[in-house]
Order: sequence, then structure tokens, then C-alpha cells
Amino acid sequence: MKITALAGGVGGARFLRGLLAAAPDANVTVIGNVGDDITLHGLRVCPDLDTVMYTLGGGIHEGQGWGRAGETFSVADELAEYGVGPDWFTLGDRDIATHLVRTQMLDAGYPLSAVTEALCARWKPGVRLLPATDDRAETHVVLRDEEGKRQAVHFQEYWVRMHAPDAESIVFVGAEKAQPAPGVLEAVAEADVVLFPPSNPVVSIGAVLAVPGIREALAATAAPVVGLSPIIGSAPVRGMADKVLAAVGVAETSAAAVAEYYGPNLLDGWLIDESDAKQAERIEAAGISCRAVPLLMRDVDATAAMAQAALDLAAESRS
Repeated sequence: MKITALAGGVGGARFLRGLLAAAPDANVTVIGNVGDDITLHGLRVCPDLDTVMYTLGGGIHEGQGWGRAGETFSVADELAEYGVGPDWFTLGDRDIATHLVRTQMLDAGYPLSAVTEALCARWKPGVRLLPATDDRAETHVVLRDEEGKRQAVHFQEYWVRMHAPDAESIVFVGAEKAQPAPGVLEAVAEADVVLFPPSNPVVSIGAVLAVPGIREALAATAAPVVGLSPIIGSAPVRGMADKVLAAVGVAETSAAAVAEYYGPNLLDGWLIDESDAKQAERIEAAGISCRAVPLLMRDVDATAAMAQAALDLAAESRS
């Protein structure tokens, strides 16, 4: 079975670990979000790609869900002694090695997809990890300051330094000129199943969909497309989906609202948490098959059960 999944960072990576447990013989391709990518201290940092790579490769800090296990911060401490910022985004020593290799390869002319493949040769994540695009397509957030003036900040600054205040709009800078990375459109067209993990629908999955051609490929694929809600009750399981959903005009934070945001042109099926079962009728009325199952990724077994439920719903949609 060929499975293609769109993924952001922590939630997407943890779901993928469960997917590999549920379908160990599947050929899995992951189309990763690059909207979070940022250059710091002259190094190109790809947080979501690295989180998937480290998580599936066994190098992730399990407590955080991001960054390296056994990390040290000697370089960050020395930078602080020099008074060199930014001090709101701390790179660990082991993580810096990844960014050094990536930056050197990018500077030598290799595209991000080739760089990611080279990095994965070390980590062996068990999936084919593709960036959504080799081009820069960064997520920026438009805010109003205390005086009412509009300002745009990089998503990392919005999330890490500013702790996700209310946002006015989301802008995928450069996305309109970007092209899907090699293999991305083929991975969608040739898939038996396409999955949307419970990643942020706006700044994770949405950033992937912002690359021209990817949304169209998903709408045209013969494979069933099944997503899992990142919302349980009226709040995101992790992150700031409520803030950024409001910024794209989705006033309601609910599993049903996210399903409607994606729409039946993209989704064939949608999994919601069993506590939200009453929303299933509304989702079905929107033209999307819906099932209510436990959606908390407490451990690998629970996550594998979620992944299997998604594959089962895909099989029902195909029949």
C-alpha cells in the first residue's frame, strides 16, 4: 500500500510514528511543511522537517516533542555571553550540526529536497520525507500592535517569542511563486490513501496546500483523502489552531469547522474524537464521511489505533 501524508511538526510526527506501527509494510511518503523554516545565525532551520526526521529516526526529545534528545546548549550560552540574538529561539548543539550540514549543502546549490534526503540517510526515518517545495514559502502572521498599526512577523517569532497573540491574517510569503518539490505531485497521484494527520490546518497543512499545484493534485487524486481532527471539544489538542483559524475567517474552533474549512473537494473522510460525536451529522451533511474514535495520542498504541481507523475509513470511502 502506498500512503501519502501531509504533515507539520510535533502532532504530524507523532501520528506518523503510529501510522508506521499500524501499517509496517506500507510505502509511506510524507510531504512536510516548510512554512516554519527560518534562517538564524546564518543557518537554515527547518523545524517541521527535522521534527519528523528526529521523531521517526529515534533522536527526538520525547518530553518536548521537538529538538534532540540529550541536547546541550554550549553554543547558545556563548552567543548569549556575546549578546548576540535572537535570544527567543535557542538552537541546541546537536541540532546545530544538522543546520550546518543543511546550510552548507544549500549554499553549494543542492535543493532542499536533496538535502533532506541526505539528512535522512543518517536517521533512516522509515518514510520518504519530501519538503512541500524547494522554494522559500515562509509563513508570516499579520498583527496589530498596541497603537493599532499592522505588522507582519515570521511565524516562529509569532509562536515562540510572542506566544501566539490574536492574528489578523496569515500570509504565505513566496508561496504563490513556489513549485512543488520533485516527487510531491507524483506521491499524491500514485497514492492508495492520502492522510491529513492532526496537524494545524492553517500553518501546517494549510502551508503545504498553499504551494500551487498541491491542492489541485489532492482534489484530482483517485485515492481517498482522510483527515484527523486536531480539535477536541472547542480547543486544539496542541498549539494555537484556534488563533490562526480565526485569522483565516473560521470563527468557530471545532472539529466540524475544520472539516468544513478543508471542504469535500479535498476530504473524503474525517475522524473526530468520540467526545465530539454529535458533530458527525453536520460533517456528513457537508459531504464528508465521518467517524468518531478516540483521538488522543497518549502513546504509540493509541496513535496506531487512530491511524488504523483512518485507513479503515479510507477503505470504506474507496468501496
